[in-house]
Amino acid sequence: KGKNTGGMGAYAPAPAVKPEILSQVKLNIIKPVLRGMEKEGTPYQGTLYCGLMLTDDGPKVMEFNCRFGDPETQVVLPLIDDDLADILYQAATGKLRRSRIKMHDACAVCVIMASSGYPDSYKTGKLISGLDTIDEMEDGVAVFHAGTTLKGGKFYTSGGRVLGVTAVGRKNELRETIVTAYNAVQRIIFDGAYYRTDIGAKAFDS
Repeated sequence: KGKNTGGMGAYAPAPAVKPEILSQVKLNIIKPVLRGMEKEGTPYQGTLYCGLMLTDDGPKVMEFNCRFGDPETQVVLPLIDDDLADILYQAATGKLRRSRIKMHDACAVCVIMASSGYPDSYKTGKLISGLDTIDEMEDGVAVFHAGTTLKGGKFYTSGGRVLGVTAVGRKNELRETIVTAYNAVQRIIFDGAYYRTDIGAKAFDS
C-alpha cells in the first residue's frame, strides 16, 4: 500500500507465475499486440517489457515499455545462462532462434534502497558508505547503481531510487537468498535510506 513508485524490488523465478499464466500472457496479450503492430505497418523487433498485474480474472496489462524493466532486469539477467548480446542481436535482426533460452538453476532477489520522501520530494547529495563491504560477502551479491553520483572517489545519492541490491542463490533456496539480499542492504548506509522489508514474501503465500 502507499503511493505509486517505480519498482521497489523483485525476485525470480516467481512461483505465482504458473505455466498456464504464461500461456495466457502469450496468447491473450503478447501475440495480439505484435499482430496489431504488424497490421498497422509498424512491426516490432526488440525488447518489449510488459508490466502485468495478476488478478482473479487473469493477468492484466499495466504498461508496456520498449526497454527492460527496472528492477526486474536485476533478477532476470543473472539467471540467464546464454549470450545476452547474441540474443539481443538476433531479436534486432529478426533471427531470434526458437529454442528456449538457457537458464541457470538459481533464484535472485533485488531490494531497492530509496531516498527518504520518494516518490514525493526528497533530498540528494547524501554520502553513501558501506559499498566496499559488499565484497566481503559471499559470491552472488551485486549492487546496481541508479540514483547515485561519484564525487572525489565517493558515492552520493542523486535520485529517488538509489541502489538495487541483488543476491543470487540456488533455485530451491529463495528464503536464504532473501536473507542474503537484506544482509547486504544493511551494510549500506546513507541518510534517509529506506526500503521495503517484504520483497519475496509473496512467494510463500499459501
